[in-house]
Amino acid sequence: MHIRKKDKVKIIAGNDSGREGEVLKVFPDTGRLIVEKVNMIKRHTRQSQQSPQGGIVEKEAPINATNVMLICPKCSKPARTGTEVLEDGSRVRSCKKCGEMLAN
Repeated sequence: MHIRKKDKVKIIAGNDSGREGEVLKVFPDTGRLIVEKVNMIKRHTRQSQQSPQGGIVEKEAPINATNVMLICPKCSKPARTGTEVLEDGSRVRSCKKCGEMLAN
């Protein structure tokens, strides 16, 4: 998957199109991820030991990874990513616009 936890991304499709946020959690097996303050849903919770009040809780729902684009830290624009192999054999992500290597 081209997106990792703590990456800054821009939503390019769906109801939240144009919004930006940080990736909180990634689910590589399903190709989905959770972005901070994006795709908010209301969850009705019953009273329990953890939440004695109960009620309606707002939280983020997963969105498809194909609907987000990574924001390059150097050029601050949404960009596609590529992989480059370094001399020591390790692979690193790179921005297709400016060529900057992204931290893994």
